[in-house]
Amino acid sequence: MATPLNIHQSSLLARSATEPPGVQAVIDTLHLQKHIEGGYFVETDRDTFTIPNPFFDDKPSVLATSTKQSPIRNASTSIFYFLTPASPIGHFHRNKGRTVHTLHHGRGRYVLIHADEVDGKKGVDARIETFIVGPDVTKGERLQWIVEGGKYKSSFLLPDDENGESQGLLISETVIPGFEYADHNFMIRPQLDELISPAHAEELSWLLPKFSEGENE
Repeated sequence: MATPLNIHQSSLLARSATEPPGVQAVIDTLHLQKHIEGGYFVETDRDTFTIPNPFFDDKPSVLATSTKQSPIRNASTSIFYFLTPASPIGHFHRNKGRTVHTLHHGRGRYVLIHADEVDGKKGVDARIETFIVGPDVTKGERLQWIVEGGKYKSSFLLPDDENGESQGLLISETVIPGFEYADHNFMIRPQLDELISPAHAEELSWLLPKFSEGENE
């Protein structure tokens, strides 16, 4: 029997349909827009230096968010990404490229499913990793974290302090090579069930995108 992960839904989830004034001010000032994964984002840099697309010869995934491919890629891209009280979950997805994350403010929990480690291995559960990102490094919270390509990740907002409130989790992400939606796919429920134990899949199912019981959009 699988040991429970004890990854509980945050008390901040679905608390408000509107953003607190301070959070909305950040959205407006940084010109953030809604992200399909949840939360908000804006692209801040797209390197003009280009490289051959290392994924160009890969077999296209039927779950890819886009089928548009190019033989060249920008060397890197960067974004601001913001989880907020009204949009507190970044739903399970993966990218082919490596992503470097840097904290600006706030707290959140990340959940990684290392699908790349069990690729082609039937009957083997993927490793699950979870950690808190935040300013208190003395308690093990992370200021910077790296997610290699091929791993599913999800994140959700945590309170800033014991009062249970949050002004959002604002980070930067740099993707190498530069991000394109052809490298991206959401996780759907059948994939979750295939990768991890039934008990763990049920425990993490609330982090799937809302359409995950059926086909990818």
